[in-house]
Amino acid sequence: MTTRSELSLAQRKRQLVATELTDAALQLLALKGFDAVTVDEIATTAGVSKRTFFRYFASKEDVVVQFLSGMGADMRAGLAARPAGERPSEALLHSVSVPLTTCGEHAERALPVVRLILRTPALLARFLEHQAEWREELTEELAVRLGRDPEADLYPRLAAGMALAAFDAVLRRWSEGEDTESTADAGALIGEAFAMLAPALDSVTS
Repeated sequence: MTTRSELSLAQRKRQLVATELTDAALQLLALKGFDAVTVDEIATTAGVSKRTFFRYFASKEDVVVQFLSGMGADMRAGLAARPAGERPSEALLHSVSVPLTTCGEHAERALPVVRLILRTPALLARFLEHQAEWREELTEELAVRLGRDPEADLYPRLAAGMALAAFDAVLRRWSEGEDTESTADAGALIGEAFAMLAPALDSVTS
């Protein structure tokens, strides 16, 4: 019978292996390009077997998809955590700033991955798919906050779309620097974008 402590140890070990695989995969993919890296190479770099890799990921693409999924989860959680009476522009700004802030704080690791996603057609397609999912999630969360029906009211979906358009524009601009020193400040860029969007986002009252 497995004890609570043993289960906790197993979970920690599994998380450690997943982290090592993710780090190895993202570093190799960013360095050599998506098509040039094999699963065998990722597994070898992480110090595990190919079989172990497939216990955690269905493909090398899934490693990057998981990175994207984390962005969306952070956005929705960020919006849900904002004060109830906060202006929509402020709440949405803080929501989409969460993954951008994380990227900025870990630019040496995140920047090559973001560039890889934006410059690899297959990964860019998955990124756009995820953005569509994030839009639905932010629409639902915003509708709940404002007491609106997302099916009957255009505002929640339009507002979520505007916020994600700003996120996408900033992420692309942030990735254009030649290195982490010359890369623009993502936090400053998203603030600038929302300064332009705020009048429209806050003009519709509940």
